[in-house]
Amino acid sequence: MRKFMVVLDDSKECLNAMRFAAMRASNTGGGVEVLAVIPPEEFNHWIGVGDIMRQEARERIEAHFEVFAKWMRDKQNIDPELVIREGEPVPEILEQVRDDPEVGVLVLGAGTGTGGPGPLVTQLTRNAGSLPMPITIVPGDMTKEQLEAVSIGRGDD
Repeated sequence: MRKFMVVLDDSKECLNAMRFAAMRASNTGGGVEVLAVIPPEEFNHWIGVGDIMRQEARERIEAHFEVFAKWMRDKQNIDPELVIREGEPVPEILEQVRDDPEVGVLVLGAGTGTGGPGPLVTQLTRNAGSLPMPITIVPGDMTKEQLEAVSIGRGDD
């Protein structure tokens, strides 16, 4: 089964990327893999504190994921898979893509602010030529109706 991999983070544009991935997966009989990356701990010498911070980060990610997962199950009939990795985001995304041959499309949300599309979009598009699959970049300011039109084929696309 082809999976749409989407990166879970705290950005506003993440919501549109999640919606798009779920709608495309539902429309094509695919699946959704949600990847969250916990950045390296800055205080590695405080082992006990680092372990607590890591566990708290995992709990936050799981709670955040569950909100998206419930919507995907209820509205799109998709049961997403959560993958949590630790490290620098771009190398971990690339490694997950290599580790899971079922990932067929990487879906990223693009920021709409003056700072450009965001660091993940900027860095990953530099690596696009060496990826084994296409990247879909979803504009962060698309409406739900626009997303439905392009991902499901309804509307005037």
